[in-house]
Amino acid sequence: MREIPKISNAEWEVMKIIWDHSEITSTNIIQELKDKVEWKPATVKSLINRLLNKNAISFNKLCSEYLYFPLVSEDECIKLESQSFINKVFNGSVKSMLLTFAQSNEISETDINELRNILNQSSKKEG
Repeated sequence: MREIPKISNAEWEVMKIIWDHSEITSTNIIQELKDKVEWKPATVKSLINRLLNKNAISFNKLCSEYLYFPLVSEDECIKLESQSFINKVFNGSVKSMLLTFAQSNEISETDINELRNILNQSSKKEG
């Protein structure tokens, strides 16, 4: 299995745009980020180069333009980031994480019921 690269918060913003397109130019990435962040075009191009070096994205050259596309899926990166978060904050315990969220005021009764249904479905699959 190939290794999923660790993506920084800034790189994550670029990746979200790349994931939303099958192929996209740096100019279009810069344009889409313009309303979200106050980065100079050179900053965005540096982030693209970092993602290229990490093998998170690649490109096809069409005339004088580079069309960037993801080499890793958003789901793969979400799983990696989720596991990293659980390991760092909750010492790897999903139970501790769920208890913390369930006991906080930040999770609604509707969310709790949805989680309960998901957990019930998961346990039925295992049984």
